[in-house]
Amino acid sequence: MKRIISVFLSLVMVAGILQAQNNNKQDQKRGNDWREKVRAEQVAFITSELDLTETEAQAFWPVYNDVQKQRRQAFQATGEAFKALTEGLDGNNAAALLDKYLDAKKAGEKVEADAVARYKKVLPVSKVAKLLLAEEKFRQNQIHRLGQGGPGRPGGAPGNRPGGFGNRPQPSNEPSTK
Repeated sequence: MKRIISVFLSLVMVAGILQAQNNNKQDQKRGNDWREKVRAEQVAFITSELDLTETEAQAFWPVYNDVQKQRRQAFQATGEAFKALTEGLDGNNAAALLDKYLDAKKAGEKVEADAVARYKKVLPVSKVAKLLLAEEKFRQNQIHRLGQGGPGRPGGAPGNRPGGFGNRPQPSNEPSTK
């Protein structure tokens, strides 16, 4: 009898583990689908904002994609250095961890500076400026969409929720009548 119960419990545990792995794969797929969708929206937005000619587009997109890859790597390195700094703050190596974090931040800034120089080689300066503005505009639009509980996203901006800080009364410029 004990053996039957042990086998049954083992099967239940294995089924639970398999289900958890399946859920994790589905979550990863949804995350990848979302990233791909945002990336496609970004490409369409930038293409529209820059009004690239066919020749410009052929030269620009490979450079842009490479810069995006470098940005992701720099962001990841900065995040890892920040995490290491956070976890090792009380240790004897805090100074080394701080230096590593600052170096990662500088590397990210260098990626941005190098990107502008690379863009100037394939686009007129006016379109490089438009690109930087378009990237920021797209980022702001995404933040706004997420805050408004865009498609498939929970909630809304803090001001739209009960008890959110957006519900505070706004100061008035009118003189007080008290």
